[in-house]
Amino acid sequence: MRISLASIFVDDQNKAHKFYTDVLGFVTKMDIPMGGVKWLTVVSPEDPDGVQLVLEPNTNPAALAYQKAIFEQNIPATAFEVSDVHKEYERLTKLGVVFTKAPTEAGDVTLAVLDDTCGNLIQIYQMS
Repeated sequence: MRISLASIFVDDQNKAHKFYTDVLGFVTKMDIPMGGVKWLTVVSPEDPDGVQLVLEPNTNPAALAYQKAIFEQNIPATAFEVSDVHKEYERLTKLGVVFTKAPTEAGDVTLAVLDDTCGNLIQIYQMS
């Protein structure tokens, strides 16, 4: 058994797709129309056959409530590993990304938290 898909709820799939590809740098793996929504996944360009992140529409009231609650509690919806948090923080800040937490050391991890503009906080982290 292995993890091949992970989902994140988004308030707008097209906006999320643009942010996750144009800003964060992921690449589109699947973009399949399914009525008013899509089966939309992105992957790391460093691992194109790796785990896919599903940009899942938050149209279900339970999904929307969950997404809103964890955002309001400053809990990241997911986390992405980076090789250099400070460098990624600088790159993304120059692109206009809003961070709710600047790079912070926490034991063997340096982390930062950003707003994905689609209803989520995302943690980026670097292991020491």
